[in-house]
Amino acid sequence: MTDRPTRFKRPVLLIVGCGDIGLRVVRLLAGRWRVLALTSSAARVGELRAAGALPLRGDLDQPASLARLAGLADAVLHLAPPPATGAGDPRTRHLAAALARSPRLRRLVYGSTSGVYGDRAGAFTDESAPPRPATERARRRVDAEKRLRHFGRAQGVAVTLLRIPGIYALDRAGGDPRERVARGTPVLAAGDDVHTSHIHADDLARTCVAALHRGRPQRAVNVADDSDLKMGDYFDLVADRFAMARPPRLMRDAAAAVLSPVQMSFLGESRRLVNARLKNELRLLLRYRTVEEGLAPAAARARE
Repeated sequence: MTDRPTRFKRPVLLIVGCGDIGLRVVRLLAGRWRVLALTSSAARVGELRAAGALPLRGDLDQPASLARLAGLADAVLHLAPPPATGAGDPRTRHLAAALARSPRLRRLVYGSTSGVYGDRAGAFTDESAPPRPATERARRRVDAEKRLRHFGRAQGVAVTLLRIPGIYALDRAGGDPRERVARGTPVLAAGDDVHTSHIHADDLARTCVAALHRGRPQRAVNVADDSDLKMGDYFDLVADRFAMARPPRLMRDAAAAVLSPVQMSFLGESRRLVNARLKNELRLLLRYRTVEEGLAPAAARARE
């Protein structure tokens, strides 16, 4: 008999890549799921345990360290990024191999990126649009998506691919847009600016939980709020709400002279994500429907 969750036993979730979003998921599931968190860092064991997760030592770059993962969990939330170089994602390949033939695994949710779509010249983009990655970073994500879809079909596991745009939250390390505004990092002039989509970190964590319960098999879902902003307008909004100087605007050629190639890569793709599946299939009611709503509580406190 397989060890399946019942109403008398909490289901088990394995989080792979339990950073900021993973910890938000742990808090949301407290008391309802038993959460395991894979980590390669001994320094994070105490943090994960304090958050309510059971730490497991393992390294996605060391396949032998993953041998005990099969059979541990009813669901997996895979939030670990691919390596910084290479044509594919060996980390996802190693994880899929470790989870193969797991008798109790029923669901896997993967945090991908909207970068798999490439540049859509500002067009509204839903999940039926074929991947057209323009960067090596996005190509590694496409590789991971393909591997996981194959894994799901072969193993009878419902795999949900979350295609995530810019994540923001004022309490998120590296995700507080005020930091970029404070640095005075330039944005593109209006005529060269690109459309971009956003999601608040809390709504992304809630999406992960919704996908664990309601994700359709081998299905991609755009995870974006209802904002319709260009990137420069996004940072102008942040600056205005917190009484900061707006970032300088540069034409594309001038921006390329002062920004890194990685920064410029984000300014070379323009698309607006359609979030109908997020609302209709995962039945997520956004807590922060727009960036303005997401910034409002902290902006109000700043004015007090």
